[in-house]
Amino acid sequence: SFKNYKDDISPEIKQQRLDALMGLQESISADVNASKIDKKLKVIIDREEDDFYVGRSEYDSPEVDPEVLIPATTEGVKIGEFYNAEIVDATEFDLYAK
Repeated sequence: SFKNYKDDISPEIKQQRLDALMGLQESISADVNASKIDKKLKVIIDREEDDFYVGRSEYDSPEVDPEVLIPATTEGVKIGEFYNAEIVDATEFDLYAK
């Protein structure tokens, strides 16, 4: 019969492994996002939140891929429209554009 070995692993070890994987993923995401700095991406604006218009590039899925944040002070931006945005900075999870 098949034994489920995951039951033999303590919750602490499971959490340590998850933390290690998440740390590695953050590092990979940071590198990928940093490679986009100074590039122009076609971005659709999804919403306005706090001090930013929040969008995503034409290659990215909502809630999965990095969001593109454009200052809300930028004139002429409309939700639901596409814009060519220049990426000026990046973090593990977000791209900042103008």
